[in-house]
Amino acid sequence: MISVKICGITNESDLAQAIEAGADMVGFVVVETSPRFVNFDKAQALIQKAAELGAEPWVVATLAVPWLGKLVDETPEIGAVQLHGKESPAQVASFARKHQLVPIIKALGVASKRDLADAEAFEAADAFLFDAKPPAGADREGGHGKSFDWAILKGFRVNDHEDWTLSGGLTPENVAEAIRQSGAAAVDVSSGVEARPGVKDHAKVTAFIAAAKAAAEAAE
Repeated sequence: MISVKICGITNESDLAQAIEAGADMVGFVVVETSPRFVNFDKAQALIQKAAELGAEPWVVATLAVPWLGKLVDETPEIGAVQLHGKESPAQVASFARKHQLVPIIKALGVASKRDLADAEAFEAADAFLFDAKPPAGADREGGHGKSFDWAILKGFRVNDHEDWTLSGGLTPENVAEAIRQSGAAAVDVSSGVEARPGVKDHAKVTAFIAAAKAAAEAAE
């Protein structure tokens, strides 16, 4: 069994198609530097629509977003907050204390196995998302379509649980191999299923979800 997250959704058409194709989670980016940015009102509307259609809505943010707390407090449909910035363990813990009703997913950039050790300090995180480290000088942490050595995640446990999501450079063509090498129970894709930044290619979304689910079934 695998969970699939389609991230960086910016409109209702892409949202409805992703859920119809079998997405378990959907992500909405509220970081202004992202080409997939949605503002407060749009994010709230899309989150509510996603919940209505039966998928778990994640908010992808950094603690620099001034209205993140307001969005969380005023949108009970949020399934998780994915912190995708350079937050320290103390900052994540502080946010978690203020917003105890929503799970916190800490996204971490990975280039080598030793980067995985950084996860242990984030004791307040409910789960993790592992993405490729951004290129030097990048103005955001994720959404660059880069991958890393998936095999370093095989059998990885952090803080006594195995709840993590694989992201970074995934496509319909490579997701099955990524699952096989990493043992991931959840995968996340954004740029790998786009027609252009912020607009999904519906055929690629369908193909990605089908490939991920088929790979997980074959491994069982």
